[in-house]
Amino acid sequence: MSDQSIKSIGAVNTIGLFTLVKKEVGRFLNVYMQTIIAPLVTLLLYFLVFAVAFGESAPMTGIWDKMKYLSFLGPGLLMMTMTQNAFANTSSSLVIAKVQGNIVDLLMPPLSPFELVAGMLAGSVIRAFIIGILGSICLYVFAGVSVQHIGWVVAFGLMGALMLASLGILAGLWAEKFDHVASVTNFIVTPLTFLSGTFYSIERLTPVWQDLAHINPFFFIIDGFRYGFLGVSDAPPMLGIAVLSGITLFLAVLCWLMVKTGYRIKA
Repeated sequence: MSDQSIKSIGAVNTIGLFTLVKKEVGRFLNVYMQTIIAPLVTLLLYFLVFAVAFGESAPMTGIWDKMKYLSFLGPGLLMMTMTQNAFANTSSSLVIAKVQGNIVDLLMPPLSPFELVAGMLAGSVIRAFIIGILGSICLYVFAGVSVQHIGWVVAFGLMGALMLASLGILAGLWAEKFDHVASVTNFIVTPLTFLSGTFYSIERLTPVWQDLAHINPFFFIIDGFRYGFLGVSDAPPMLGIAVLSGITLFLAVLCWLMVKTGYRIKA
């Protein structure tokens, strides 16, 4: 099959799309100590701090009453790390390109808005899954946490990475400097992640706060991912997939529209 025939498959520039994905992956692998190793070290430090502070003695209630706290905590910490890095990958890629003035490298190649968005999302998903695989090995070694339902782990890992990567594209398009991205991270991503049940079961909350937790999409990411490891969840996994699919589709379409109109990336 010739390059030209490959390029025209399904009216998608497959060569260009693959090249963009390769560029995005190469970008974070070139600084793997910062983009892969550092998040894993942070994950293990979180785990170590909670292990020293609570051990297995932290009380678990309701459906979690027979679950060891560290087994409960591990998948949530891993998903939190994956999503935060998926967000960082797309947002930093766009902001660096805009600040350094080489955003033209994305705009000049014969890539459609769909291909640009798809390529950036793919790069973030790959980074998130590299961290996820290595983090899962660490959790198994240090806490004995193993996967019960690999399909749900992959599904919620993919949904979480895509949702946060899409949010990262929106933040990167909107931001004009690194401080703008930091504000999104500090005031949106981190608070919603911490209030999603990463460190606790929402059953410990009052009914009002439980209702508020259920409108936090990060809750469904953490809860569904934890179900894949432990086989127990606060909400039905299918409900989580439905909610996350709708939100992710909305964000991805919004990314496509903003790239198509050249929002803050075209003069």
